[in-house]
Amino acid sequence: MEWVTAALLALLVPDCLAATRPNFVLLFADDLGYGDLGFSGHPSSLTPNLDRLAANGLRFTDFYVTSPVCSPSRASLLTGRYQTRSGIYPGVLYPGSRGGLPLNETTIAEVLKPLGYATAIMGKWHLGYGANGTYLPTRQGFDHYLGIPYSHDMGPCQNLTCFPPDVKCFGYCDQGVVTVPLMSLDTIIQQPVDFVNLDDAYRDFATRFIRTAAEAQQPFFLYYPSHHTHYPQFAGWKSVGRSLRGPFGDSLLEFDSTIGDILQTLDETGVLKNTLVFFTSDNGPELMRMSRGGNSGLLKCGKGTTYEGGMREPAIAYWPGVIKPGVTHSLSSTLDILPTFAKLAGAPLPKVQLDGVEMTDILFNHGPGKREAMFFYPTDPSEKYSVFAVRWGKYKAHYYTRGATHSGTTPDKDCSVFAFLRQHDPPLLFDLESDPSENYNLTLKNFPEWATVQNKIQDLKAAFEASMEFGESEIGKGTDPTLEPCCNPECSPKPKCCQCGTVGY
Repeated sequence: MEWVTAALLALLVPDCLAATRPNFVLLFADDLGYGDLGFSGHPSSLTPNLDRLAANGLRFTDFYVTSPVCSPSRASLLTGRYQTRSGIYPGVLYPGSRGGLPLNETTIAEVLKPLGYATAIMGKWHLGYGANGTYLPTRQGFDHYLGIPYSHDMGPCQNLTCFPPDVKCFGYCDQGVVTVPLMSLDTIIQQPVDFVNLDDAYRDFATRFIRTAAEAQQPFFLYYPSHHTHYPQFAGWKSVGRSLRGPFGDSLLEFDSTIGDILQTLDETGVLKNTLVFFTSDNGPELMRMSRGGNSGLLKCGKGTTYEGGMREPAIAYWPGVIKPGVTHSLSSTLDILPTFAKLAGAPLPKVQLDGVEMTDILFNHGPGKREAMFFYPTDPSEKYSVFAVRWGKYKAHYYTRGATHSGTTPDKDCSVFAFLRQHDPPLLFDLESDPSENYNLTLKNFPEWATVQNKIQDLKAAFEASMEFGESEIGKGTDPTLEPCCNPECSPKPKCCQCGTVGY
């Protein structure tokens, strides 16, 4: 028997949609591994608010991103399309990149805005800056924006404070580019950014946005792609030294604390029970940072690879009174978030080839869902090699494998950058239910159903590849140092040129 509340029935009846459109809060962690959180078993992570979401929401065990690095993963999340279609490949966008998420791509914000939604983003954009801010969130459907337009290590950090009272950031980050800016809408308000007080600014931003929308009885979409726990980790006074896990743990705790403040504001404004909160991460942990990186738990390798540790992520859907708490093993992806939000809001889907499927059967019935397969692209997808791996049901086939710099330092030789590209014919085949660590290759000798499973996966792969049209590579357009954002219009792209004072948030 399907479990459907009165609130859900109201949402799914078209005549009631205008009055009952739900709010959406999308929480997106950075470089967070499958084994990093308290609820997933990490012994020293302190994540009380995410643990509460997991205990009282629906926890996904088989949830995937589309890329093991930042920019392409974020493009797929916001558009419901593989990054190969939008051109966000190979690798990631940089401060001076000429390209960015094409303006003809439709984001979640652009799907919701025509229905009267207020839209806001705070945190890491990383989908392009461009000439005169061409690719900023304000050009992609977001009414409000406070954040850093790319990864916060993309600027010199050796003299910046990452933890109070004056603990300098670990490492040097990128050199020879402008210091990292903080932006409000399309204006730089601080450069270099103040890491110690950054999340306080985000808390204030989120609180004001939610309260304003709630008072106006306007549905809203808040997207919080956090900089935590990407290198270099940072945290403010409220979190520093509080975890048992050192800098990574303190950074994770600050992210968790901001989530707690968002939940408290939703509750205080009376909109919590009409809000779907969804949490996941952009890709696996950067294992090369060792204890200052994340942890993929029992999964193989991490960031930069198409093994499970690179692309399988923790995920939670939380909606009190609507989504029944529990655990789902249904195959799901960030691709599925846009069509799900669109269905719940009563919004039409973009008139393009979508790769996502809506997840309402999973959310409300704990059912199997509509996703049949997941396709794994490397950081540098190409039509020559196409997908590296395919998951169907509980099985995953690797046609190509390769290690990555991001996943170095682990004892597993398959994770290192020196694990060069290897083609597998026949493909490696793993049963991820009994072997989530991808240790034991299934062969015809030890698995009688090998041929049946492999033929099915091969058919899915062939059909998917036939449907894929690679968009022009935005990252392939190259970089121009004059495009690097700087608060001083006369500056040249050198680390010491930009010294904006704090204008305010």
